[in-house]
Amino acid sequence: MRDDELLQRWFLTGAERGNDATRLPAWSRGNRVRPLVDGATYFPALAAALDATGPGDLVLFADWQGDPDQRLTERGPTIAEALTAAARRGAVVKGLVWRSPREWQRLVPTRRRHLAQRVRGGAQVVLDQRVRNSGSHHQKFIVIRYAGRPDDDVAFVGSLDPAHSRRDDSAHLGDPQPLAFGKAYGSHPSWHDVHAEVRGPAVADVETVFRERWEDRAPLSLLPWQVFGDLLRRAVRRLLHRPVPLPPPLPAPVAGTGGSCAVQLLRTYPPRRPRYPFAPEGEFSIAAGHAKALRRARRLVHVEEQFLWSRQVVQVFADALRAAPGLQLVVLLPREPKRGGIAAPPLVLGQVHALRLLRAAGGDRVHVFDLENHDGEPVYVHSKVTVVDDVWACVRSDNLNRRSWTHDSELSVAVLDETRDRREPADPAGLGDGARRFARDLRLQLLREHLDRPGPRGDAQDADLLDPDSAVDALRRSAAALDAWYAGGRRGPRPPGRLRVHRDPVLPRWQQFLAAPVYRLVLDPSAARHR
Repeated sequence: MRDDELLQRWFLTGAERGNDATRLPAWSRGNRVRPLVDGATYFPALAAALDATGPGDLVLFADWQGDPDQRLTERGPTIAEALTAAARRGAVVKGLVWRSPREWQRLVPTRRRHLAQRVRGGAQVVLDQRVRNSGSHHQKFIVIRYAGRPDDDVAFVGSLDPAHSRRDDSAHLGDPQPLAFGKAYGSHPSWHDVHAEVRGPAVADVETVFRERWEDRAPLSLLPWQVFGDLLRRAVRRLLHRPVPLPPPLPAPVAGTGGSCAVQLLRTYPPRRPRYPFAPEGEFSIAAGHAKALRRARRLVHVEEQFLWSRQVVQVFADALRAAPGLQLVVLLPREPKRGGIAAPPLVLGQVHALRLLRAAGGDRVHVFDLENHDGEPVYVHSKVTVVDDVWACVRSDNLNRRSWTHDSELSVAVLDETRDRREPADPAGLGDGARRFARDLRLQLLREHLDRPGPRGDAQDADLLDPDSAVDALRRSAAALDAWYAGGRRGPRPPGRLRVHRDPVLPRWQQFLAAPVYRLVLDPSAARHR
């Protein structure tokens, strides 16, 4: 099979993306993509990339939230200090950070506004509320372009915010700068996450995503308490948004040595009034991209996910399970939702319904796990990853729920490595697509961490993880051994591994009755018909 035919089989074509207004190409080829598993891997890479900036360079970032004092390394700069230093060295630094409408009662700067105020040196960070009602900007990326050094250009895309609790490592003992979010996770919550480092032509595509949002001339907020509060604090100088022009875009980086990955950027933008200029009818390529990839799924879909709910979203996975009798689905979830109080029952209700739908479709081919560290404390799973048959991999900002697929702005990176992985099975799905290096390496790296198998790629310990069926058996055996150790009173050495079989919580009927409308109307709204 020719490579361009392979990409058309797995990636959305321009017509399938369904948005003629965007300036994004369908995909780019010749990229180098590296998975950055856990914040302690991502933050130092980000710090090094920012430290290398100088006069004429360009730093563009968008985030859902940020803490200006979050350190990127143990003794290194905070995120605000690193961005400020880049601006003072002469780099152009611009940022878009979502602004929550719940700030109206607060008279002091919140975390998001505080980040906007703490990045200085001529940088400009904008609080962006140009979203659909009750929506958010959930994109999390940064683009760094080096003047005269295109080979060094880099984009970081995924689910990691520069915020407290994220700088955890594979041991999962927590970030020294913790964010408490529930008794179950203790005072130093453990955090598992995944980001992607992209180098090559796709960097220019990520830059285009930023430029399209930056150049949107809609008011930054229509909420009067925000608009006039910003005017009083001189956070903005006029009621109408007039974006400061960005420097002209540099030529796209050329395909570099070792750049074997084709990259497609997938997005969600809801229909909005006033319309997004670059997506006047909205864009739902994240939903469409998953639907297309899952139609080719035959052996194993590996998912790591913070949330999992919405019949419309889960139905795509259920359809794949019904269409392929040999397909297995592995899902990694948090043991308990992050939020407590009144929000917890609706979150639990949505997830329980989703898992029931999946099990009705796949039965014992659906395997759901959660994580804990070696101290027995649950690890909060914030990673958003989908790997299909070791061919197509997606590192996501979006959650697997209706909100992320229709209502909030999202940016995810789908990767199809044009280099085959020759280890057996060389074509697990049997469709002639072959196992691909990036997707297989990402899945194996994640499984090695969860199973306590340290070691480099190609180590003999990967042998039972290559075949989908034996990989699932390894996960089930590890989780069963740890569950049995607890059931037996924790006698003897703790078995290796961090996986536990996920137990669905049971909600009393009265909680289900009260939670259902909150789940449907507040936590998981729909902005458009699911595609």
